[in-house]
Amino acid sequence: MSLEMLPELIAAFRQHSSDTTVSREKLKKVLSKIGASEEDMTAALSGAFGGSCVSYTEFLCWVWGFTPRVVLLMFGPPASGKGTIGGKVSKALDIPQLSTGDMLREAAEDPFSEAGQEAKAVMAAGQLVSDELVISLIAQRTKAPDCAKGFILDGFPRTVNQAKALDQMLASKGEHVQTVLELAVPDAALIERIGGRWIHQKSGRSYHTKFSPPKSYTGKEPCEANMRDDVTGEPLTQRADDTKAALPKRLAAYHAETVPVLDHYKMKTKVFQVDSNLGDFRTSEDIWADTAKALGLS
Repeated sequence: MSLEMLPELIAAFRQHSSDTTVSREKLKKVLSKIGASEEDMTAALSGAFGGSCVSYTEFLCWVWGFTPRVVLLMFGPPASGKGTIGGKVSKALDIPQLSTGDMLREAAEDPFSEAGQEAKAVMAAGQLVSDELVISLIAQRTKAPDCAKGFILDGFPRTVNQAKALDQMLASKGEHVQTVLELAVPDAALIERIGGRWIHQKSGRSYHTKFSPPKSYTGKEPCEANMRDDVTGEPLTQRADDTKAALPKRLAAYHAETVPVLDHYKMKTKVFQVDSNLGDFRTSEDIWADTAKALGLS
């Protein structure tokens, strides 16, 4: 394709200007209508803009102001504040915070979800859900309207193989992980935090008897009667493994899994580490301020 054919290329793509995402399959169909290939397109765009390679996502940005969805990965050890900070990032960017655990439960309850019913059968048999099935559920969930602007994946991927599978799935949609956020807390500091954590199961909102108590907490022995969600008033719960005895094993697993994944993405995209350690001179507001600064949020 010569540079003179760019107007024809632009016209072909503008017929799809209502799309929020354009898959590689659709790209090929659009190009085939004018007898062009991806290599032809890259050569023509490079001639117009300079450089050796222009991706089709960059081309879409130029043609009609297409904005790729935000894809943000969030990591942190147990009780590091992912629920609190993730909720604020979600609100600031107007994108949902997603966990694979919630996706599995929701899909398993959907009788019309083929992947969900497969996952339900696997879990019922006491087996681990395969990476391929989890990636399939992520692909399905992120088609929902609330993901139009993007999404946050909370605590996933957990292995480098999962990261590579996620990267491949996103690439098939012309997308990629744009930002990785790690909330860092010293292991010793987590021991105090873990026992006081209470969670609103439906929303994922997290509270702590010392650092971030709900309005209902009276200071007495915490229980479902005085630990209630600020928004809904519903009782909060504690995870069965939120104990000092279970914490060392959970932390060892987290570090063993997460460090290689972070190293994988440090070679590909922006990885930010935020100090999420609470103390007498560091509040949750300070942690949020540092997070907002790292992510460029107002």
